Amino acid sequence: MVALTRAFGLHARQTVRSAHLFSGSQRRLLASTKTPQTAVEKIVQQYADGLAPGKVVRSGDYVSIRPAHCMSHDNSWPVATKFMAIGATKIHDNRQVVMTLDHDVQNKSESNLTKYANIEKFAKLQGVDFYPAGRGIGHQIMVEEGYAFPGGMSVASDSHSNMYGGVGCLGTPIVRTDAAAIWATGRTWWQIPPIARVELTGKLPEGVSGKDVIIALCGAFNNDQVLNHAVEFVGFEAIKGLTVDDRLAIANMTTEWGALAGLFPVDTTLIQWLRQRADRHASRQSEGNSHPRVTHERVDALEKEMESMKADEGAIYAKRLTLDLSSLTPHVAGPNSVKISTPLSELAKADIKVNKAYLVSCTNSRISDLVSAAEVIKGKKVAEGVEFYIAAASSEVQADAEALGAWKDLIDAGAKTLPAGCGPCIGLGTGLLEDGEVGISATNRNFKGRMGSRDALAYLASPAVVAASAVAGKIVGPAEYPDVKPTVSIEAATPAAAAVVEEAATTEILPSFPEVIEGEIVWCDADNLNTDAIYPGKYTYQDDVPREKMAEVCMENYDTDFHGKTKKNDILVAGYNFGCGSSREQAAVAILSRGIPVVLAGSFSDVYKRNAINNALLCVDMPSLTEKLRQSFGGSKELTKRTGWKVQWDVKTSTVKIFEPSGEEWSEKVGELGRFVQEIYCEGGLEKWTKSRL
Repeated sequence: MVALTRAFGLHARQTVRSAHLFSGSQRRLLASTKTPQTAVEKIVQQYADGLAPGKVVRSGDYVSIRPAHCMSHDNSWPVATKFMAIGATKIHDNRQVVMTLDHDVQNKSESNLTKYANIEKFAKLQGVDFYPAGRGIGHQIMVEEGYAFPGGMSVASDSHSNMYGGVGCLGTPIVRTDAAAIWATGRTWWQIPPIARVELTGKLPEGVSGKDVIIALCGAFNNDQVLNHAVEFVGFEAIKGLTVDDRLAIANMTTEWGALAGLFPVDTTLIQWLRQRADRHASRQSEGNSHPRVTHERVDALEKEMESMKADEGAIYAKRLTLDLSSLTPHVAGPNSVKISTPLSELAKADIKVNKAYLVSCTNSRISDLVSAAEVIKGKKVAEGVEFYIAAASSEVQADAEALGAWKDLIDAGAKTLPAGCGPCIGLGTGLLEDGEVGISATNRNFKGRMGSRDALAYLASPAVVAASAVAGKIVGPAEYPDVKPTVSIEAATPAAAAVVEEAATTEILPSFPEVIEGEIVWCDADNLNTDAIYPGKYTYQDDVPREKMAEVCMENYDTDFHGKTKKNDILVAGYNFGCGSSREQAAVAILSRGIPVVLAGSFSDVYKRNAINNALLCVDMPSLTEKLRQSFGGSKELTKRTGWKVQWDVKTSTVKIFEPSGEEWSEKVGELGRFVQEIYCEGGLEKWTKSRL
């Protein structure tokens, strides 16, 4: 296992300039850990910063992370303004940061060109790697250029950073405040999410792609089974048969499935793909130079250690899901929801006319996608009244498609080309859906209004199905497929497995952080309690709202009696997916302003949790408490209920104790609140913490 540390050390030296960040006590030899770890936990172990000696990270723990890379795109300028507002002037590690321009590349307005110029100027001033408009979508560049490397951890201020998991790199999204903190200090925080094990079996039938796999998963498990989880894909033989492009498409859309990461294992298929990438990069380098990240030496080291990177036997998962790939046929998602998944054979019978078709985005615009579509459409013509838009994921992909003739085949059939970038996938630029239109797209999201009019219908499918539909003028496939449903299963963690906890030292508590947080439970029995309910939208864009007013209006869109029923040091407990909706930070600040120091919930929106911690509001996932309160107060008509129950969070032992009025007491282990999050709390938020470290 020392070799594993050396392999990861090579990764660190090649991607992070500050070598000391990964030395000595900062790194953990996996062989010495007594507790089995999942593949996700193993990667976090390597990128966690400031762990106590002997600490083995587990799902639920809050840790400080130093990711190998942090990517931002068109939002680089908002991140830069936040970075400068904190008082930072120099990026901590310019080898850690990557900037790309990809979202609004068709926009030639003076304001957008000025923003792009500002980003490029800032990038050059700081000496960070910068990729201009037209080079490609940021996530694709991260993979092509080796910033997302197997066994590593890279983040991005964009939700589709899950895609990096397609090449065995743990990728997860962050918000802009996190990005600014990484720019300034090299690190931010992450709570290791619950981890779901998804076992793939069988072999994909002819004509079925990775896009069909993830659409089928989104439809088969469409009740938030993996919401805010990290997903680990396993199944050696099944995964070996999936191309890297298929894996990238699946990992990319684990975002739409609700997950925070989607990780594939490192295997021989991936190693072979990496060697091809290394050959390609080597052919481009001047004599005596090598690519800074993708080299045969690095791939050799990775291959020797790939078995050690797999999950340990006995690793604990929150859920176990299975999908038999051989039971799949092409699937279509929609309309206007990824949770509605229908076999193409069934949907084709509905004779659904289409007005627009799209082969764009970071999900399905790689070379195999373009070739697949070209094979379907070659020698044919796009149907009259249909517009078919194509854009490569990167300039490299487009050059490859041109060299193979696929790009010409698509154009000859009537496809309209767009620059490499996001474009219509996010509702920007040419070719958006108009009122009453129907679109079929190889993108990742078909939410109402995302690709244009809210009165349009959007479906998602594989590149081959999109191309066939563009030619037919209606949703069809390139061939006939049987009427079958995918074979799936799900198994939650057994109580015994869920109860297994690491026997480790207690958490170190900072002198200025409370060792115990306690108060009376105020119960709000609602799932999906959104940020507008927590903090009314009419105040969101008023910059001068005092904290007293924020406290007064807190939760008023949920319950106008909330202010009168709550008091300082109460503990708010709510249902599932607390804080969903917009990303307004005031929804966290308002609860703090009311004097409530911590929220416990069945689960949280991840963006809300990030904003909460970044503003010093603590969050604890505790679904057992939510269910217990529902059993006890299910008949209550009060939206906000003072329960008389007491909660005591012993931070040192990571234990929450509940004291019911009946005299019953019970407790539960929760994730460890690491030193970094304690520091954020004590400083009054991540921005203030960052400023204090400059």
